[in-house]
Amino acid sequence: MLLSNRVLFLDGEALVIDKPAGLPVDAPRDGSLSLENHLDSLRFGFKRWPLAVHRLDRDTSGCLLLARNPKAHGRFTRAFESREVEKQYLAIVEGVPDGDGGTIDLPLAKVSTAEEGWRMVGDPKGKPSVSHWEKLALVDGRSLLRFRPETGRTHQLRVHALEGLGFPLVGDPVYGRGGTKTRTLLHAERLVVKRDVKPSIIAEAPFPDAFAALGFTAPEGAAPTRG
Repeated sequence: MLLSNRVLFLDGEALVIDKPAGLPVDAPRDGSLSLENHLDSLRFGFKRWPLAVHRLDRDTSGCLLLARNPKAHGRFTRAFESREVEKQYLAIVEGVPDGDGGTIDLPLAKVSTAEEGWRMVGDPKGKPSVSHWEKLALVDGRSLLRFRPETGRTHQLRVHALEGLGFPLVGDPVYGRGGTKTRTLLHAERLVVKRDVKPSIIAEAPFPDAFAALGFTAPEGAAPTRG
């Protein structure tokens, strides 16, 4: 797998790749491959390796921003922290939510047990978490949704789908049924980062094959399926 063939945006300070599902951003404890193992191929003439600015879950595919120098990394990190980044995701859920769209305002907190490990749950005392959603298509009792999260909490969209809409993401082993032959169907479709002087970073990832395999097609205006 060559990540250099999955570049969506590239200039002197920023790089956006279409992260494949199954590739962790951080090195796993079991020593399996992660983004770090591919950074040398993403230097594109620079001496430094690029640095990931944010995180996507192992199963989540799509737009991942990397900074090509430390100063840019600091600026981009602050942009994420101050909610100045436009993020757009596609997801398939196990069911059909009521309505055509809306806003989920559900604070999240982390809980942990010896038996089940840790997970995120809705908690009024948790960290503020807001996601906007819209229903795009229905196939065989499942829904293709588009999420626009305002915040970037761990597992935010996975928990908001389950607790906010009443349906887990297809393939989610923690918040859903698990045991399916597919990965968790969540895809970082679009990323926009505004900059003071340079033009905005705008990246759009192709519609995933795993979504198409369930009979869904790329929404109007979206990047086509990677072929």
